Amino acid sequence: MARVLPKSFAAAVAAGIALSASVANAETWRYAFEEALDEVQGVYAQKFKEEVEANSDHTVQLFPYGTLGESADTMEQAQTGILQFVDQSPGFTGSLIPEAQVFFVPYLLPQDTEKLGEFFRTSKAINEMFPELYAEQGLELLTMFPEGEVCMTTQEPVTGPPDLDQVKFRVMTNPLLVESYKAFGATPTPLPWGEVYGALQTGIIQGQENPMFFIESTKMYEVTEVITCAGHNNFTTAVMANKDFYDGLSEEDQTVIQNAIDVAFDHIIDYQKGLHEESIEKIKEAKPSMQVNTLSEEERQPFVEAGASVEETFLEMTGDGGKKILDQLKADLEAVQ
Repeated sequence: MARVLPKSFAAAVAAGIALSASVANAETWRYAFEEALDEVQGVYAQKFKEEVEANSDHTVQLFPYGTLGESADTMEQAQTGILQFVDQSPGFTGSLIPEAQVFFVPYLLPQDTEKLGEFFRTSKAINEMFPELYAEQGLELLTMFPEGEVCMTTQEPVTGPPDLDQVKFRVMTNPLLVESYKAFGATPTPLPWGEVYGALQTGIIQGQENPMFFIESTKMYEVTEVITCAGHNNFTTAVMANKDFYDGLSEEDQTVIQNAIDVAFDHIIDYQKGLHEESIEKIKEAKPSMQVNTLSEEERQPFVEAGASVEETFLEMTGDGGKKILDQLKADLEAVQ
């Protein structure tokens, strides 16, 4: 004769089975980025992790810069599936996805944080055109976001392109960024980030560029004397997933990821308000002799004129595909201006 279990007991067993299935399906997802935990990419990654773990049984393991090698290493790990997520600037993916170099066309992007946020949130080029290009490289483009105005740090003041003549200037391994600094009159020198501080300290190079928060947090002011903001660019980064991994997820897990991406995006745009100015204050406090110069519109004009040739170089490098991307980006920017 079959024994009838009490309803409460049966419910407990069912709940236990459901919990076991849930635990069995829980995974640890690995996410690498190019900065420290307390820098912009790290702040974004932590918010993404918080959202995923609050809304699923999965765990996100974060790997800040240097823990898994240089940028080229983490990209390879993302493409092969060792990493599920990677945050990397188009500065390092430019050779992989040439069209992504469009973000290094000088004076293309505005400096206003709110306008930038709206542009990245609504851009057809970013949200519809770029994902196809990333997919060809085995990557699911989840989002792109700005990290702040890029400024130059040098040993001598820079008021125009002639002041960069013969200056060995560190750039990311990005063909278009190399062309930009050639146009500005410098001698571009591609170097992995881990070698930059020492190279500035020993005089192998005399300059580099980065957002102000990064100049402050990495103490670039210790080995340079002048910061110059010429308004020529805003640092852009991209969060990607391994495409096979992403495509193999349930619809529920994909929704968890997309929601976490959106929440983290809003968080990082808000986080950056006033960050540029706060970083300048910290730099001046740490090194009162540091010169921080923001070029006027008139002073920027020679850089604007010199940078015009870089757009032509971009089009030569990327052909019709690059032209479509650039045209759409300009239309997207006009819509938010």
